[in-house]
Amino acid sequence: MRYLICAVLVALSSACMAIVVAGQQAQTGGQEGVQQLDYRNMSPEQRAAATRAFLGLGSVPNKVAAGRGAPLYVKNCAFCHGRTARGATGPSLITSDQVLADDHGEHLAPFLKKGIPEKGMPAFAGMSDQQLTDIAELLHLQVEDVANRGAYQVVNILVGNPAKGKAYVEDHCMSCHTAGTFDHIATRFHSPEQLQRNWVWPARGAEMTADVNTSSGAISGRVIQVSDFRIALVDSSGRAHAVDRGPNVIVKIHDPLAAHQEMVMTLANGDMHNVTAYLETLK
Repeated sequence: MRYLICAVLVALSSACMAIVVAGQQAQTGGQEGVQQLDYRNMSPEQRAAATRAFLGLGSVPNKVAAGRGAPLYVKNCAFCHGRTARGATGPSLITSDQVLADDHGEHLAPFLKKGIPEKGMPAFAGMSDQQLTDIAELLHLQVEDVANRGAYQVVNILVGNPAKGKAYVEDHCMSCHTAGTFDHIATRFHSPEQLQRNWVWPARGAEMTADVNTSSGAISGRVIQVSDFRIALVDSSGRAHAVDRGPNVIVKIHDPLAAHQEMVMTLANGDMHNVTAYLETLK
């Protein structure tokens, strides 16, 4: 069974902080000390497999069969559903229940053979089971391309100006960091892609903490969940507290990544490439 989940995680508002905290804990093993491979440092193949498991995307599409199915799809289906199955005069097949409920054509091939003529979907009774299965694999590959962003591979991101990147770092980063922070930074990551991801949004080291003042008193501790409506934290004794946020609740959050969060709001694409190009020279 395939489930297409389109999730955009934007850690730029307090409503999304709970997701960020949970994600960072998952990367570092959480409080139980269970060590898991950091998504940032995975190879493209590992990222694709991890994302596939997380989203419940089902079986891996057969790319060889999809290759055979591509010309069949173009000839018989593209005029209605578009060349990439995203829709044209007919609906997109990327979110089709018929497609998502199938794995390797076991359901989709019989459906295509019968069609739904009364609704404008022709029957493809003249095509063999293998041909219909190949079309099914092509559709699953299109779903994979949309849903599994872990499979995306960057060819080259070193397109910036290192001198301009150095100037940006000196103007925007040195109020929090020292020159030693960037010593040999490029050697700490397997690729420029990983380097860029980590300097834009570093893995959380120090935990997010908060001071919460309510009509019942004050609470301070490590944040385990926060949104626009509620904050949960653990105090120094290990006791958990959950507080609904309202007019009489004052919350002051201490986030080590706050400066990066502010930076992302104004970071231009050119500046990002320039800084990455500069940091890649620091080996």
